[in-house]
Amino acid sequence: MKTLSPQERINIVLNHQEADRIPIQDHPWGTTVERWHREGLPESQTPDDYFGFEMREFGFDASLQLPEEKIEETDEYTLVRNRDGALVKNWKHATSTPGWVDFLIKDRASWEEYKSRLTMNSSRVDWGKELARCNKAREQGFWVRLVAAIGYDRVQTIVGSERLLMAMIEDPDWVKDMFSTVAELVINVAEEMMARGFQFDGVLFCEDMGYRNALLFSPALYRELAMPCDRRLCDFFKAKGLKVMLHSCGNVMELVPYLIEAGFDCLEPLEVKAGMDLIKLKKDYGDRLAFMGGIDVRKMADPNPEVMEEEIRTKITVAKQGGGYIFHSDHSVPDNVSLEQYEKCIELVHRYGKY
Repeated sequence: MKTLSPQERINIVLNHQEADRIPIQDHPWGTTVERWHREGLPESQTPDDYFGFEMREFGFDASLQLPEEKIEETDEYTLVRNRDGALVKNWKHATSTPGWVDFLIKDRASWEEYKSRLTMNSSRVDWGKELARCNKAREQGFWVRLVAAIGYDRVQTIVGSERLLMAMIEDPDWVKDMFSTVAELVINVAEEMMARGFQFDGVLFCEDMGYRNALLFSPALYRELAMPCDRRLCDFFKAKGLKVMLHSCGNVMELVPYLIEAGFDCLEPLEVKAGMDLIKLKKDYGDRLAFMGGIDVRKMADPNPEVMEEEIRTKITVAKQGGGYIFHSDHSVPDNVSLEQYEKCIELVHRYGKY
């Protein structure tokens, strides 16, 4: 078999066929990359280049485009009013989710006041720089995807998780409007990007809908409130010939049949510690849905290398059958994984991921 480009390899696998090997993609934390540089990763190289990750990602400014303002700064954190008007605490010396302190939009009235800011305008994309980067990625044979947050994931950063969850019960029409407004923005920006020369192979939607034990809301609420917009987005991009991936953290096992119905082609990252089971998913849904991830980062960090090898061997040898699987950690690679351990991980992925 001839050597495949990343674009060719990923397209084959996402069409549920076997390539030369499984594709490889991952996302280490910033603090992980700093550690790896200290341990020997060349300063001139990113993990993407060093480990041969096969996707390149492009986004856009999806915010309300309000002015950002630094409210407070200490040795430990910064407190910023971001471009959505939310007050956010970010820690300086640790990689973690932001601390959401307050929100500008607290009810339907304030939403109506600012909703018009979530519309397409040319300032949402750095046209020159990003188009040149996209063209270069395509020339190099990478699989290029557009990335955008949608639905619950995007809206909770505007109004807050608790407020959004309550509104899903108490004011579902407001929630539908917010989800629809976000979907409309994504479609309009993507249309303009493609009209101006961006060429994508796929799109990744970020829509976290689970936590450690279960879903954040019921499958019935997903079907009623989020699924119509998800289906609209899937239909739009698939009509353009693009594959549609979903990043949804936590335990979303109950949602998988609905995600297939909505039109998603691939699900990631399959968090093991939240109960996501790659082998069961492959057995139950592998003919209709591709998977990316599901390799437990806790086992990557285990001091006994046999633990990581067993994790990779037992999962990849099953998940790769018939195509439909891309290697990725089960979320992102934390900074307790050394460069040596991750080098071994990728070596094992190449060994067990061959067809």
